Amino acid sequence: MTYPTGAGKSPGYSRRLGLFSGTMVVIGGIIGAGIFLNPAIVAQRVRTPFLTLAVWVLGGLIALAGAFCFGELGNRKPQAGGGYVYLRDAYGLLPAFLYGWALLLVMATGAIAAVAVTFARYLAVLLALPDAAILPVAIAAITILSTVNYVGVKPGAVTQNIFTLLKLAALALLIGAGLILKMPLHAVSSSAVAAPPHLVLAVGAALVPVMFAIGGWQQSNFIAEEMIDAERNLPRALVIGVTVVVAVYLLANVTYLRVLGAPGLAASSAPAADAMRGVLGSAGAVVIAAGIAFSTFGFLNLVILVSPRVYRTMAADGAFFPQLARLHPRYRTPAAAIVFQGVWAILLTLSGTYGQLLDYVVFGDWIFFGLVVSTLFVYRHREARGGVVDASTEAGPTAPRGYRAWGYPLTPALFVLAALYVVASSVASNPRNAAIGALLLALGVPVFLFWKARGERLE
Repeated sequence: MTYPTGAGKSPGYSRRLGLFSGTMVVIGGIIGAGIFLNPAIVAQRVRTPFLTLAVWVLGGLIALAGAFCFGELGNRKPQAGGGYVYLRDAYGLLPAFLYGWALLLVMATGAIAAVAVTFARYLAVLLALPDAAILPVAIAAITILSTVNYVGVKPGAVTQNIFTLLKLAALALLIGAGLILKMPLHAVSSSAVAAPPHLVLAVGAALVPVMFAIGGWQQSNFIAEEMIDAERNLPRALVIGVTVVVAVYLLANVTYLRVLGAPGLAASSAPAADAMRGVLGSAGAVVIAAGIAFSTFGFLNLVILVSPRVYRTMAADGAFFPQLARLHPRYRTPAAAIVFQGVWAILLTLSGTYGQLLDYVVFGDWIFFGLVVSTLFVYRHREARGGVVDASTEAGPTAPRGYRAWGYPLTPALFVLAALYVVASSVASNPRNAAIGALLLALGVPVFLFWKARGERLE
C-alpha cells in the first residue's frame, strides 16, 4: 500500500525551522512544570541526596537513548507526524491510528487543558487576579496560541523560542542563586538520612516521575517536514536539546538539595519556590512563579504547534475527517486540525474532566513511546534483508543516508524496557485508572473501522 509522502503534496509544508528552532522545540517539549515540582516526589521515594541525583542521572541516560533512536527515525522518515508515521509504516495503520486517537482524545488535548489552567493559576498569583479569572485566562491562552500557530509555523516557532529561553533563564536564576549565594547551615547538615530498605523498588518508583518530567522531546519529530535539512538537523536538535535539559535538571536538583536538604526537599510541595524563598526571600518565590508561568505557557504553545501535524497526517491517510487533511493555502499550516484541536481542548477545559482523563491514559503515552522506538528494529531488519522497499512510499530501501542511533541495539532495547517499566508501574499503582484508560484507547477501534469502511485510501 502507498501512503502520501508528507501527508499531501499541495500546497505542502513550508520548511522554515532551522537547528536553533528545532532545539528550542526539543527543550520546550520537555521542560514544563515537572522540574519545579517532581523532584520532591523523587526525594520522598529514595530519601538520600546521592540516590536522588542518581535517579535523575538514570532518567537522563534513558532520555538520551530515546533521543538517539528518534534521531535515526527522523533521519529515515523526515515527514510530518513523527511517531504516527513510524508506527504506520512498521506495524500498520491501526496502531498508528490509535496513537493519533489517544493524542486527540486526551493526551495532547488534555495536556493543553491542564497546562493552560496551570499557567492561568500562576498568572493569577502574579497579577493578583481572582480565582474566577483562572478559567477565562486558560481559555484565552489556548485561543491566542492556536491563532498564532494558525497563521504560520514561523510565528509559532518564534513564540516557542522566546518562552523556552525565558524558562531556561528562570532555571538559570534558580541554579545560580542556589549554588552561588551563601546558604543557611541547617540546609547542608539536614541531608544525612538513611536509604530506603527496598532499594531497587524505591529507585524504580522514583524513576516514574523522573521519566514523566523528562519526556516530551519526541514531539519535535512531528514537525520534521517543516525543518530545514531535517535529515541532519533533527537528530542534532534532539541530542543537543536532551543533553541541555539533562544538565539543567541535574543542576536544579543539586540546588534543591543544597538549599533544602534531602528531608526538606521530600517534605516540600513546591521545591522551586521553597528553594528560592530560602535564598532570596519572598522575591525569590515571585520569580519562580513567573518562571513556572513562562514554562507552562511555552509548553502549551509547543503542544498546540506540533500535535495537529499528526491529525492532518491521519486525515491524509483517509483515517479521519478529510477536512483536516488540508493545509491553509496561504499560511501552509494544518489550519483545520489546529481549530479542531483548540475547540476540543477548550471543551475539556470547561468540563473540568481533563485531569481525570489524563490520569486514565497517562500510561498510554509510554506504551506508544516504547512502540515507536521499537519500530527502529523493524527498519533495521528490513535494511538487513537488503534492498527492501520502504513500505510507506514504495520508493526505495529504508537505509538512512546519515545519522544512526549510537549504541544500537542496546539503546533502543534500554529505552523500550524503561517504557515497559513505566507502564507496568503506572498500571500497578492504579489498576482501575489503567483499565478505564485502556477502554478509552479501545474506543478508537470502532472509529478506525468506520473510516476504513469508507474506503478512502485505506485499501
